[in-house]
Amino acid sequence: MLRAALPAVLLLLAGCATQTRPVADVAPPAPQTPPKAMQWLYGSGEGAAISRQAYNALAAYTATVAADRKAGRPVRSAILAPGATLDAPRFVECAGGQPLAAMFDVDETVLLNLGFEYDDAKGGVRPWDEDRWARWEQAGADKVLPVPGAVEALATLRAQGLTILFNSNRNTANGAFTKAAIEGAGLGPAVAGDTLYLKGDVAPGSGKDPRRLKASEHYCIVALGGDQLGDFSDQFGPLMKDIPGRRAWVGQGAIARLWGAGWFVLPNPLYGTGTVGSYDDVFPADKRWTDQGGK
Repeated sequence: MLRAALPAVLLLLAGCATQTRPVADVAPPAPQTPPKAMQWLYGSGEGAAISRQAYNALAAYTATVAADRKAGRPVRSAILAPGATLDAPRFVECAGGQPLAAMFDVDETVLLNLGFEYDDAKGGVRPWDEDRWARWEQAGADKVLPVPGAVEALATLRAQGLTILFNSNRNTANGAFTKAAIEGAGLGPAVAGDTLYLKGDVAPGSGKDPRRLKASEHYCIVALGGDQLGDFSDQFGPLMKDIPGRRAWVGQGAIARLWGAGWFVLPNPLYGTGTVGSYDDVFPADKRWTDQGGK
């Protein structure tokens, strides 16, 4: 009896072995709540209020610019001219006949990528994956919402006589999907090569300056909106690894006076060049405190 039963026992054990995954291969459970940065940006009143504050300020600024143009007074472009630097900024000259325009980044500036970030939150935030993002661009056009205040502000700017331009690092090959996302959220129209500029449209790579300059051939761009410093000038790029330096640069000289007066920043604590830095980068040595009371 024992010898007859042994093969069955071994078969049962073998079956258990094939059904049991090593602990290291078991996917971790989904977090019970989204990361705090997502809670804040997508769920909080405070996040929505800051976005509306930026868009209200932008619309007030462009109203003044539009009035100046109507009165025949000169207006200033928000686009740094070729050869200009952050410490000696010069701006593209606006021809008198050029229509006024405002240019916006897309992701987390006019569109909130709720579907993509939901997938990130449920799966545990993963390293950046270009292929995954491309799949999102193609499938997520109806899984976005406009940034609070964006629809109203862009309508106001159009009523002021401005053209709305979009400058995004989304893929050119997925331009039809990006157009659908923008227009489906009530932010359009978005016309490829005219009011919609995507990565690779003008020059290789993800730099946005060539697209800004190309659009400036046709429009006097008086306002920029974005959630990353690169949405205003590619010259911020080399500063991104110098955390104290980049904070100093945005408050220096003429650049400091552009925030809220041509350059408008939307909040994004989720990703990008602003979400890096070690303890040494973020906390000055003379401003650190350790609670000794509980020791």
